[in-house]
Amino acid sequence: MEKRITIDQLKKIDDFRWEIPKGAISGMKVSVLIFASRDILEDVKDDLSFEQIANVATLPGIVGRAMAMPDIHQGYGFPIGGVAAFDAKEGIISPGGVGFDINCGVRLLATGLPLEVVRPRLNDLADALFREIPSGLGSRGQIKLSEKELEGLLKKGARWAVESGYGKEEDLKYLESSGELGVADPSKVSEKAKSRGFAQVGSLGSGNHFIEVQEVEEVFDQVTAEAFGIKKGEVVVLIHTGSRGLGHQVCTDYVNIMRRAMRKYNIVVPDIELACAPISSDEGQDYLRAMSAAANFAWGNRQMILHWTRCAFENIFGAAAKIKVVYDVAHNIAKIERHKISGQEREVVVHRKGATRAFPPGHPELAPEYQKTGQPVLIPGSMGSFSYILVGTQAAMIETFGSVCHGAGRRLSRHKVKKLHSFQEAFDILEKAGLVLRTASRGGVLEEMPEAYKDINEVVEVVVGAGIAKKVAKTKPLAVIKG
Repeated sequence: MEKRITIDQLKKIDDFRWEIPKGAISGMKVSVLIFASRDILEDVKDDLSFEQIANVATLPGIVGRAMAMPDIHQGYGFPIGGVAAFDAKEGIISPGGVGFDINCGVRLLATGLPLEVVRPRLNDLADALFREIPSGLGSRGQIKLSEKELEGLLKKGARWAVESGYGKEEDLKYLESSGELGVADPSKVSEKAKSRGFAQVGSLGSGNHFIEVQEVEEVFDQVTAEAFGIKKGEVVVLIHTGSRGLGHQVCTDYVNIMRRAMRKYNIVVPDIELACAPISSDEGQDYLRAMSAAANFAWGNRQMILHWTRCAFENIFGAAAKIKVVYDVAHNIAKIERHKISGQEREVVVHRKGATRAFPPGHPELAPEYQKTGQPVLIPGSMGSFSYILVGTQAAMIETFGSVCHGAGRRLSRHKVKKLHSFQEAFDILEKAGLVLRTASRGGVLEEMPEAYKDINEVVEVVVGAGIAKKVAKTKPLAVIKG
């Protein structure tokens, strides 16, 4: 794909919104809305993010606008940070709009422990978490499932994990979709994908996946923070992982299926990485069910990691550790939702790739405790930088299908950032910042150094300035467990 769209071709709407007009490239059915500052646009001007999101606007059945969040960067087919919705009857579904790590997501835990209690035992805690939770490239989980048990996990997600002794029934209230997509069908997941899942259940993985022990450094909205169980000076835990090799294989399988299906349905796309099929077709429905099963695997995986995190805290701090789920959100997923488009409510397939759901107060999918506040939105920064807890707004529901960014977003490739430091230099930088690090991979640390990512503060200011989220709290890392 050639570079075809420059910053100068973007139309500035305000300080936080930019438009690629319909017609900027051939075949666009709708315009593109990019949420970004000028500096963020500069970060991605040389990759193919603008072309990728414009290509999304050419896909059959797209409604509203194709959108990119301020963590935008080049991905497979869709850019990371991409959001698009397609009519649930006449539109398409695309594996590239979800990505290879299906339901990569984040889960935030409140501990009820003040920093002064945790800090003296921080090294012990990091050791315990690193010991309890397998991490690293190809890491194998500490449990072995039978074929029937894996089928149950793929079908019931986090609920299967809770019923199997990993966590509490109450946890499920605070997970997006209760941690279970009912359309999941394990029979649509290939045996090769299942074989990869067997070995990796209950593991963190590698890359940008992590467990981070954090301090709540600042609270911006006291009332909402109290509803979330968040207090300044207390310790929280952020878990970031997804569907591991199973989800990657599901995506690989269905990209190949979709490429063949496009010929069958006379679909032509400007980039083969956007391979898709009508959502109403056999191929589209099969992918939806397989993707949902992989999403359930990820929710179950995070539920097991939550359970072992609880064990680690309770072994060190005893009854004082009261681990409660604040929320769990997916940021690589396609879901059938109802949204108003041009004043009319329609059923659409919302693709969020490197983007997070952000539903407003009163939404029926939220737990009763969050009806007045809106949905917690979890925005991790890079290793060694701040993370943010936001809350969804009605404006997001109107403008972005209830979506915001999912993190800081890369600005340097893994290859480039690994050239900046030796491992010892990186370790010294993080240690000087007061960070306790446990890792299974030196290369993984180098790839995830803070300079690899955009400024999380600027990314958050864009979505807050645009009114599609509100700040609740800011957290600072204390200890990081990395693959």
